[in-house]
Amino acid sequence: MSKILNNPYIAVLKLVRIENLIMIALTQYFLRYFVLQKVLSDHDLNLFVNDRFFGVLVFSTILIAAAGYVINDYFDVKTDLINHPDTVVLDKVIKRRIAIIMHLTFTIAGLLLGVWCSLKAGYLRLSIFHFSAAALLWFYSTNLKKSLLIGNIVVSILTAAVSFIPLVYEIGLMEKLIPDFNAIHSIAILKSFKVILIFSIFAFLTSLAREILKDIEDFEGDKQTGGATLPIKWGKPFAKMTAFFILLIVTILLMFVVYNTFKANRIIMSIQIIYISTLLISPLLLLEFLLIKAKSSLQFKRLSLLLKVIMLFGLSFSIIYFYY
Repeated sequence: MSKILNNPYIAVLKLVRIENLIMIALTQYFLRYFVLQKVLSDHDLNLFVNDRFFGVLVFSTILIAAAGYVINDYFDVKTDLINHPDTVVLDKVIKRRIAIIMHLTFTIAGLLLGVWCSLKAGYLRLSIFHFSAAALLWFYSTNLKKSLLIGNIVVSILTAAVSFIPLVYEIGLMEKLIPDFNAIHSIAILKSFKVILIFSIFAFLTSLAREILKDIEDFEGDKQTGGATLPIKWGKPFAKMTAFFILLIVTILLMFVVYNTFKANRIIMSIQIIYISTLLISPLLLLEFLLIKAKSSLQFKRLSLLLKVIMLFGLSFSIIYFYY
């Protein structure tokens, strides 16, 4: 283990996957301020969820996600000791009992904040999103993680669902605060849904491909601990080609976005087209090329990291959407 992970504070940040939590927060903030705000302003409307309320909502999401990461590592220590012996912090820096306490604390706090947000919005049923996420993360860690594709799909659905949380609460407050809810509001909601759906589909597919790459990377540990992941059941070559075709679908969909953008604006070198072509399509094509050649666990780890960067670029397109 590296010396830096011996620091208990660093170990906690490692355990809760701080970089992923930041990504979750950025996703919600970017889609709120760069997508929702733009669409609503285009229809002469303002955001109905205030900044403080939204901050609590994001914090609830982050706490539930952090709880999921902790319990995932709790049940996956044996596998991690085989696949990543130098980065395991449970049982070395953080005791398992402390991990369970962290999981329960994060989960309860996240759910309470989620209930508060749903009550504040006037729709208690919105809290079902928070409870469903917490339940799925627990069930994923205990039963689904090493299953054939189901665990991968669950994680990808949760990743995509993060994109819709700002919209769901915005709709809730809009219906509550506007007595004369009319066609303009419905059109704004529909436009917001369509745009966020594009980001959500991108998040789902790239996350699914990345989960498969991680399964290939963790093949040995998963196999020794009784896993039934895609590369274990159907072989690494099949898993690799599955990830490849998912990424190819993403690339083709992005090409359709470029085509439709050109069709709408009649400008070949627009900022949107340049961004998508250089920071999304080109890296994806490179990733697909490298994926075909990849063989070692280290290579798949690097590809997974590259895909994570591409996912960040995909999210950052919301900034381009806002300004251009």
